Amino acid sequence: MHYSYEDVETFIQEENVKFIRLAFFDVFGVQKNISILPQELKRAFSEGISFDASAIAGFGDTAKSDLFLKPDPSTLVVLPWRPMDGRVVRMYCDIVYPDGTLFEKDCRLILKQAVAEAAAAGIHVDFGAEVEFYLFQNDEHGQPTDIPFDRAGYMDVAPKDRGEDVRREICFTLIDMGIQPEASHHEEGPGQNEIDFRYSDALSAADQTSTFKWVVEMVAMGNGLHADFSPKPLSAEAGSGMHVNMSVTSDDGQDHQDAFMAGILAHIREITLFLNPHADSYLRLGEMKAPRYISWSRENRSQLIRIPAMKNGRKRIELRSPDPSANPYLCYALLIHAGLDGIRSGLKPAPALDVNLFQAEASLTRKLDKLPQSHQEAWEMTERSDFVKRLLPESVIKAYRY
Repeated sequence: MHYSYEDVETFIQEENVKFIRLAFFDVFGVQKNISILPQELKRAFSEGISFDASAIAGFGDTAKSDLFLKPDPSTLVVLPWRPMDGRVVRMYCDIVYPDGTLFEKDCRLILKQAVAEAAAAGIHVDFGAEVEFYLFQNDEHGQPTDIPFDRAGYMDVAPKDRGEDVRREICFTLIDMGIQPEASHHEEGPGQNEIDFRYSDALSAADQTSTFKWVVEMVAMGNGLHADFSPKPLSAEAGSGMHVNMSVTSDDGQDHQDAFMAGILAHIREITLFLNPHADSYLRLGEMKAPRYISWSRENRSQLIRIPAMKNGRKRIELRSPDPSANPYLCYALLIHAGLDGIRSGLKPAPALDVNLFQAEASLTRKLDKLPQSHQEAWEMTERSDFVKRLLPESVIKAYRY
């Protein structure tokens, strides 16, 4: 819903809201927040609430550390796991300098700018994520272990699948927060789960992905479990992916999907650092259906990009390399820019490679370009990329060097 300040003020008064969380994200997509009382709401909207940016990853140093949070009323949501008597709400915020100038390292701003550039070109991209995660048991002291919650496999049912009640609670919590999951099931790994989402505009989709990860962690904790979104938590089991589905439409009514996809294929090595930001991300790529080569196919799940079969005639692009440790705001922004470059440059993708690359002969695969094979290689690709340097602040890029 799209609320105004007056709507938020009325809601807080009528719904007995006692606590307001102003949330934002560091450059890695980790959620942060400041809590205020209702009497501070007017000041939050008019002036913003200050915080020390020097303590936030990638935001800067102590020389210019004062930044302000100004809530986005359209993101107002009640936190269902908090008490109903004296409710708690959350709003995502814009980050601004003391003079009101927008903070250029705000990842939500970076995505908004990408969306605006695409819209100016008559291009609109909707996103839908398929996010995988593991549920692990806690020990007797409540600390996380690496013991999976169950030993079930792909799409198993109870009693093997012990996570179905947890997934159901996650889905109902999301619905209470205005987010509509599309499907959920047990994944291949023991204790591994997946929940998929309907298409939304880019900013809403990124907000939903971020909210989803928080909800999963809270519901897991409430069930005495630990949720893990790392790309490869168990060395001998399937890694967790965040497949990104994109639907491209245009004001001119033309089909720009192939050029958009070609742009992503052309820039994928340069942006992989932000789609797969951790060292363990590269233990997942190339194993158990996670792609290694830069190629595309119709329906084949061994490829980097898959064009799934659709009954309603709506085409979509499924990018299979990203993992849940990625910052969805930077991920979606870079994909939009890469696709736009493909459209503007009139790029055409290579012919579809409709073979199983996990079983293909070396004579075929050696001809294909590969995704970066390590975090270091991904960093080197980004460091040499004028494309990425044009789009992201230098300090944001450097933060991913770790």
